[in-house]
Amino acid sequence: MSVGEALPHESAELHVTGEALYTEDLGARATGLLHAWPVQAPHAHARVTALRPAPAYDVPGVVRVLTGADVPGVNDSGVKGDEPLFPDEVMFHGQAVCWVLGETPEAARLGAAAVEVDYEPLPALLTVREAIAAGSFQGGRPTMARGDVEAGLAASAHVFSGELDLAGQEHFYLETHNSLATVDESGQVFVQASTQHPTETQEIVAHVLGLASHDVVVQCLRMGGGFGGKEMQPHGYAAVAALGSVLTGRPVRLRLNRTQDLTMSGKRHGFHAQWRVGFDDDGRLQALEATLTSDGGWSLDLSEPVLARALCHVENAYWIPHVLVHGRVARTHKTSQTAFRGFGGPQGMLVIEDVLGRCAPLLGLDPAELRRRNFYAPGQATPYGQEVRHADRLERVWEQLLAFSGFEDRRAEVAAFNCSHPHARRALAITPVKFGISFNFTAFNQAGALVHVYKDGSVLINHGGTEMGQGLHTKMRQVAAAELGVPLELVRLSPTRTDKVPNTSATAASSGADLNGAAVADACRQILARLRPVADRLDAGTPWAEVVRTAYFDRVQLWAAGFYRTEGLHWDSTTMTGQPFKYFAYGAAAAEVEVDGFTGGYTLRRVDIVHDVGDSLSPLVDLGQIEGGFVQGAGWLTLEDLRWDESDGPGRGRLLTQAASTYKLPSLSEMPVDFNVALLEDATEDGVVHGSKAVGEPPLMLAFCVREALRQAAAAFGPPGTSVDLASPAIPEAVFWALQSARCGGRPPARDGAAVEPEAVDGPPLRPASERATARLEVPVVDGV
Repeated sequence: MSVGEALPHESAELHVTGEALYTEDLGARATGLLHAWPVQAPHAHARVTALRPAPAYDVPGVVRVLTGADVPGVNDSGVKGDEPLFPDEVMFHGQAVCWVLGETPEAARLGAAAVEVDYEPLPALLTVREAIAAGSFQGGRPTMARGDVEAGLAASAHVFSGELDLAGQEHFYLETHNSLATVDESGQVFVQASTQHPTETQEIVAHVLGLASHDVVVQCLRMGGGFGGKEMQPHGYAAVAALGSVLTGRPVRLRLNRTQDLTMSGKRHGFHAQWRVGFDDDGRLQALEATLTSDGGWSLDLSEPVLARALCHVENAYWIPHVLVHGRVARTHKTSQTAFRGFGGPQGMLVIEDVLGRCAPLLGLDPAELRRRNFYAPGQATPYGQEVRHADRLERVWEQLLAFSGFEDRRAEVAAFNCSHPHARRALAITPVKFGISFNFTAFNQAGALVHVYKDGSVLINHGGTEMGQGLHTKMRQVAAAELGVPLELVRLSPTRTDKVPNTSATAASSGADLNGAAVADACRQILARLRPVADRLDAGTPWAEVVRTAYFDRVQLWAAGFYRTEGLHWDSTTMTGQPFKYFAYGAAAAEVEVDGFTGGYTLRRVDIVHDVGDSLSPLVDLGQIEGGFVQGAGWLTLEDLRWDESDGPGRGRLLTQAASTYKLPSLSEMPVDFNVALLEDATEDGVVHGSKAVGEPPLMLAFCVREALRQAAAAFGPPGTSVDLASPAIPEAVFWALQSARCGGRPPARDGAAVEPEAVDGPPLRPASERATARLEVPVVDGV
């Protein structure tokens, strides 16, 4: 049986030998190929007052300049009607105002440089705090509530307040945005794109061109990474390529170089969070009040569902009787921020983990114990009303990890090290994860598949999911082989295409294997049901190929379209209540760090993980997802520092971290020296394909333990009970200021002036310290680094 076997990725050999084809590689096979190049605006916010493309045609090799006047359909590349493909008003530095098509990339580049554009600069908002002060918001403003927060806080023995700025993150997939468009003799448009959502790419291309969906076919061969950055953002690039192909009758390739990709495509949403929290004398959470403001950038994109998931994960793995959380999306003059692995869940969960990390010393409790005693118990429900099924797994994961990591013995070793090393500190932190699996939008929880069995017994499958390196196609082959009872080598998979399986959902929300695997299984079971009467007439043990051939001559249908819809889901976005998730994935991780007291530099010494994947479809693939997700999460929390020019000079709004030389990605040098991963034992999940669970996004949040270990190590430079704030990302500079604060007894060190109280924002106000009982403590707040 193929399911459950530790098999390598189905394209692993192609990847390592360089033989795997990506969208960019396909252009070399096209005759008469044209290349697209953007004309990028040098302002964060400006009105286009004149656009003169004529000088571009004087450049040898320039064939066409595409402008808004060329669009036969709708000049918009989004699903909210707020993303003009050719804008009259520039909304972020580097936005494309038109595109040049050339015989070579160099001709297109020189042609773009020759296009003359006049701009009227306008005021620009660049940070969430600037947007809050200006009242610049977009989209809905949801509220999630349970109980009576004011009563809960009033009854709490300890009340704390604070705020937190959460960083964004660049996807930095290996393959940048890429599309190749051609038009056949009947006028049908064929787009090959690096997209996680071929159906939506198809729809956007069609409405830009003024066509019906059946006039456009989109194929995704494979992606060199996606991480959510290719769920919504590829549509406009595909539309430009398709428009160019329709107008010229020639193939058009649009490939962003790395700088263009970084400056033009969206990123993980940064957040600002403001909170109040109450605990009883035993350290149990009583109430949480918070306002979460995301940085949506210039348009909505997926900001509303990202915010909804953040609110739905703000409590992570902890029971809180009274909850009131407000959400809002800031409009800033930056790239339109978009989906990124975790889809708002990491930002919401980081709020409560930051709260517990800051409050544990003030409560006189070990952070690990504070977390553990607040875990959900069986029968308890989330603030939005969904029962936390299998809540006991939190304890099981925790216990397995404590034993697996040797946590207690190592904690004693850490304490001994700290006593003998005056200029360095180590810390060992452990954090849990509870992550809901399904799309926020109920309609997206469906999938289709097409399975063909040929006369010789070989099998070809096609499904609606896309492969971005995560191993989805590997799992789908294993599911088909297991369902049909045939060797894996008999099963082949064809590229994802909208003319094979229509109306598919994005490969996102960690649902790719759940949805598409169930659809593949459905198709296989239909075929088996038709083959069973044929097999019953033959001798026992008749080979598969002979059964299939006999069935063909009996005129038995040997192909089937499978379908799956996730049952039991319901969600009311107006009240933020319902059952939006099929199940929860659980996990926990422990990280040990060492911090240099002179520089704030640190080493990630060891990481241990126990993660719940149910009954793994493909253990080797899942192991890679856990390790990769953790490292990406650690990068977000500790290394990756997006910086924009916030000055009032001519470069205001320009992304300063435009390359790998200025945007630091986790590499082998940042990997833990000792990295151990185990899967939760006896973890079958009912009602899902072969008892498996999603594994794409949940591991990213395991990296919270690294940030908390850094906080604990910094605090260890101060007296016992010291609580320190830690900026996000926790780069060495941030860790240095945190440990300096600890040396001052938890007070912010003097830099550019004294620390200030959190500024008031719309939503639940924070009560000043004078209105709180003297027994209640307020977490000191430090300006972000």
